[in-house]
Amino acid sequence: MSEEKNTDQQAPARSVLVVEDETIIRLDIVELLTGAGYNVVAEADNGEEAVTLAKEHTPDVVLMDVQMPVKDGITAAEEIVEAGIAPVVLLTAFSQPDLVARAQKAGAMAYVVKPFTEHDLIPAIEVAVGRFEQMKQLEKEITDLKQRFETRKLVDRAKSLLTEQMNLSEPDAFRWIQKTSMNKRMSMQQVAEAVIEQLSGSNNQQTEKK
Repeated sequence: MSEEKNTDQQAPARSVLVVEDETIIRLDIVELLTGAGYNVVAEADNGEEAVTLAKEHTPDVVLMDVQMPVKDGITAAEEIVEAGIAPVVLLTAFSQPDLVARAQKAGAMAYVVKPFTEHDLIPAIEVAVGRFEQMKQLEKEITDLKQRFETRKLVDRAKSLLTEQMNLSEPDAFRWIQKTSMNKRMSMQQVAEAVIEQLSGSNNQQTEKK
């Protein structure tokens, strides 16, 4: 009893899409996951249906067999991962190096060889979800870094124009941009863009007059 309780506590109530073409095996997997506290939101028996259901339900994780009709699991996994829908855990009766390599190249976050137990499957699911979340966070941080770099370039350009044309010191120019950002409820990037547009235009007009 106590062992089952610990298993339930360790397994968060995540939503799962189960994809397996052999009905009996699929039902066993669903029963295992449900008993461990997971929420099976959909089932499929081929890779093509798996991609469709993944887009429809956006589960926390997709548990998918490799060998399936219509579209194999590795191909379907690649499509699901490329779309950024969910992490994929691949299930297979084979452990050949070439299959593992294909699974990794497709973006599968974990790989479980049949026959497996709950103690094999649950950790694999949690590892896959954790890796996927880290990947998403990293992508977000990269985007934020690019945004910060772009903002810094624009602010530096705006400061330069303010010091040249408004006779402000560099610290005063920065404080002016910062204060205007707060007063106007605009981002510093928006303020910098407005300064550059206005002062660059003014500078171009003066050049034309000469």
